[in-house]
Order: sequence, then structure tokens, then C-alpha cells
Amino acid sequence: MKSSTTDRHIHRRDTRQVPWKEPMRNGRLGLAMAVLVLAALTAWSFWPTILDLAKEWQGDDDYSAGQLVPLVGAFLVWRDRKALRQCPLKPCWWGGLALLLVAQAGRIYGLLFMFDSAQRYSLVLTVAATVLTVAGWHVFRRVSWILLFLCLMVPLPGRVHNLISGPLQAMATTGSVFLLEAFGTRVSQQGNVVVFQGNTSLAVAEACSGLRMLTAFIIVAAFVAYMVNRSRRQKAVLLFSSVPIAVICNIVRIFATAVLMLCISEEAAEKFFHDFAGFVMMLVAVSLIFGELWLMERLIVPELGLQQGQTIIRAKSTAWARTRDALPDLKTS
Repeated sequence: MKSSTTDRHIHRRDTRQVPWKEPMRNGRLGLAMAVLVLAALTAWSFWPTILDLAKEWQGDDDYSAGQLVPLVGAFLVWRDRKALRQCPLKPCWWGGLALLLVAQAGRIYGLLFMFDSAQRYSLVLTVAATVLTVAGWHVFRRVSWILLFLCLMVPLPGRVHNLISGPLQAMATTGSVFLLEAFGTRVSQQGNVVVFQGNTSLAVAEACSGLRMLTAFIIVAAFVAYMVNRSRRQKAVLLFSSVPIAVICNIVRIFATAVLMLCISEEAAEKFFHDFAGFVMMLVAVSLIFGELWLMERLIVPELGLQQGQTIIRAKSTAWARTRDALPDLKTS
């Protein structure tokens, strides 16, 4: 009789555990199927836009780094997979559909007015709407930085490109002339052309404006800012500092090219500029980014450390006050 009762208890426990695990597996399987179906529908719907993006990545050197953004975004999601598993899955239909309507409105605007950038950004918004619809707010907040990072794969609109390229080109020319004069070289600036000693000239073309370097450095800085364990303020400073770092590296690149042209030959300068300058400047930029992180670590006290220090000081002052009150009054004795 006792053995039969124990068998019943074991059977009851097993029947309680099995139905609890099965919905979890079925829920994750259903979520995976929904994500695959929505991803396939999104790729099919935006296939012309995706092909147009791929052609521009291959044809325009200024935005060739954009093709790495989807791969880096997938890696960041994979890296954060453990934290994502702990987020509760509560689909947000209203928020996702509202964001999807905004994305489709931008897409229709791009189709009607021949504005390619609107269609490309609508692709990113559609991906964000899919995440919000299927997974809910908790997962959406967790991957919001990665979704914002995907915007870097879209080339800048033509007007924005022209507004940025001209000043970058002028700053590169003026900065290189300043460095050459600082090192004792007689130069003169004629627009975006650097003239050496009146007979040799170096033209800083639009391709030398540094926009390609700027887009690449912003992508690298955004990746490093996501990977490092720092406060949001430090990550924001790191991201925005990629702009002056890119400008400085481009000026140094043109300066090194001018020095090679004067000291060796124009062929050596051209070979350095096209073959090695980009790789060398990328190493310099990454070194500056990590140097900036090291400097912030030395100069900025973490907020958690400040709170712990204040807590310790308060605890010591409270203990000292209690000890002082517990001592007998020497005057009365």
C-alpha cells in the first residue's frame, strides 16, 4: 500500500512538470517560426531596396563600410543572447503595428517622390516594428541600441552628403597646410589645392574629404561603445568623438602623403595614399579610441564608486555619533 501511494505522488509530480515545460518549448518554437516567416516577408518586400543598397556599398567607397553593419548587428544580438532569453516575451501588437505603419508611410513617400533614403530607412523601421510586434517591449528595449546601429548601413541622403563633404574637404586642406607650415615647409593654399614651393601641387579632391573615413570610424566607435562596460555618458562621448578623430586622421593622411611626395616621389605618395593610408589610419583611430577609454577611466570616478564611498562615510559618521553618545559625560563625573 505504501509503495502504491508513493508511486501516485511521483506520477502526480511528473504530470505537473511536463505541462509546464511543454508550453515553454512550444512558445519558443512558435516565436522562431514567426520570426522566420516575418523575416522572409520583409526580405521579399524590400528586395529591390536591399539590392540597391548592395550596389551602392560596392560602387561608392564612402559607404563601403555599411555592408559590415548587418553582420556586426547579428553578432551583437548573438553576444547578448543570454540576456535576451531572460526577457519576458509579450508581443506588443498595437505598438508594432503603429511603428509598421510609420515605416510603410516613409516607404510610400520614397516611392512617390523618388527618395531612396526614405525607402532604406523604412527597411530599418520595419525590422524594429517586427521585433516589437513579436517579442514585445522588454526585448525591444534590450536591442534598441542594435536597431539604432543598423541605421549606419544606410548611406547619407544626397543633400546631407553635399553639406558634409564640402566642409570636410576644406578642413582637410587647411589642416594639412597648417601641419606642413608647422614643420617648416613653404606651401600655399589655392582652394582645395596645396602648392609646394610654387611648382608642385597636391589636389585634395572630394574623394579625399574623409567622408569614407568618417563613416568607418563612426561604425567602429559605435561597436566599441556597445562592447565596453561603461556608463551611457562615456559611451555617448566615445561615439561623438569619432567625428573629430576621423577629421584628424584624414589631415594626418594628407600630410603624410605630401611629405612622401616632397621627400621621395609622387609614385610613392600615390601608392601610400591608395594602398596603405586607410589601413594605417584605421589603426591610429582605434588606438585613439582605446586611449580615450583609458583616459576616461583615469579621470572619471564611477558613479557606483561615489555612492559606495558616500555610504561608507555615512556609516562611519553614524557609528562615531553612537559611540560618542554612549560615552559618559566627563564633566558630570
